[in-house]
Amino acid sequence: MTAAVAAPPGALLRELRAVHALVLRDLLRMFGQPLQTVVMLAQPLLFLVLLGGGLAALVPATAVGGDYRTYLFPGVLVMTVQTPALTVGMRLITDRESGYLRETLMAPVRRSSLLYGHCLGGTAVASAQGAVLLAAGSLAGLPFHPLLLLSLLATLALTAFMLTALTAALAIGIRGVESFHTLLSLALMPLLFLSGAFFPLTALPGWLTQLAAVNPLAYAVDVLRRSIEGYVPGTLATTGVRWAGRQPPALLELLVLALMGAGGLAWAARRFGRLE
Repeated sequence: MTAAVAAPPGALLRELRAVHALVLRDLLRMFGQPLQTVVMLAQPLLFLVLLGGGLAALVPATAVGGDYRTYLFPGVLVMTVQTPALTVGMRLITDRESGYLRETLMAPVRRSSLLYGHCLGGTAVASAQGAVLLAAGSLAGLPFHPLLLLSLLATLALTAFMLTALTAALAIGIRGVESFHTLLSLALMPLLFLSGAFFPLTALPGWLTQLAAVNPLAYAVDVLRRSIEGYVPGTLATTGVRWAGRQPPALLELLVLALMGAGGLAWAARRFGRLE
């Protein structure tokens, strides 16, 4: 009989070290560039203070079930994790242009491990920035409740993972940063407006609600708003995504986000393995 070939000792540890190094690289970059982090947090915070504060006096409470700033806060949280998550795609392209990616691919580890490190690093940075903005929840009328904050942070981390994986899959097939930036500019604003972040999806025409049902950001905003509904009643958590006229359970929406993230990561790993 032929003896089975045993895996090289320490092979798994080597893969984990590669993932850890890439995650640590992104976290160190975030802490080493505090000004960039502040700028990334400034835009969603301005949306909450200026747009939320301005429209709070114009949008009737009956339209959004209460204070408009509370209604807007889930969308602001998604905006917060969106930018650092999408930055992963741009970094993959710039690393390829600079030659850094080619050097990384020469490491004695699987390419999939390198991709996982990039995606987990982007997820960690996005989640950290989302956690910082959660501290501003009092501006939107949210109570400081540990379970509420943990549920919001967990949803943000899952959203960041999903966005990072899908962005990485797209970036692998794009050669230039300009092309990638143009693609994101065309896609992000419609996705954000069709997420229910700024107004109830039930107010949209029928064909737009069907588009919202395939928008991953709509599920993220909906789950966040439903979490807030348990602690701040009247935030219209029932105005989100509809399947055949009914709102899917929150756990099913979380499953949709997880499947989108897993599918995006599998797609990215397949394309990353063919990268030259």
